[in-house]
Amino acid sequence: MKIIHLVNKTRPLPAPLQAIYCESFLCRLRGLMFRSSLANDEGLLLVEARDSRLDTAIHMLFVPMDLAVIWINSEYSVVDTVLARSWRPAYAPRRAAKFILEIHPSRLKEFQIGDQVEFPNA
Repeated sequence: MKIIHLVNKTRPLPAPLQAIYCESFLCRLRGLMFRSSLANDEGLLLVEARDSRLDTAIHMLFVPMDLAVIWINSEYSVVDTVLARSWRPAYAPRRAAKFILEIHPSRLKEFQIGDQVEFPNA
């Protein structure tokens, strides 16, 4: 399991943020299902092979908590954000993305469409 640090180059994050770098099929399939909580400084970065709206759609079934979801394209630009509610069937980005960042809902406003992000140790 690889832990990475996330940086918002457009607006500095008020607190550090790290995420599990999740690129295997099984890691992406499980996501945060069945996890009971998520700390304010941690998350999950799901990595797809290419920019796509369909491939980066998520579900919240068996996820017992709300999540802030940030979609990021291959140019490391935020293309969509949403507060994903637990047990909802599906969310898809408005524009194609390669990365799906799932973090604590209190951090949703730290990312806006158009922000440039980076993962220095990915």
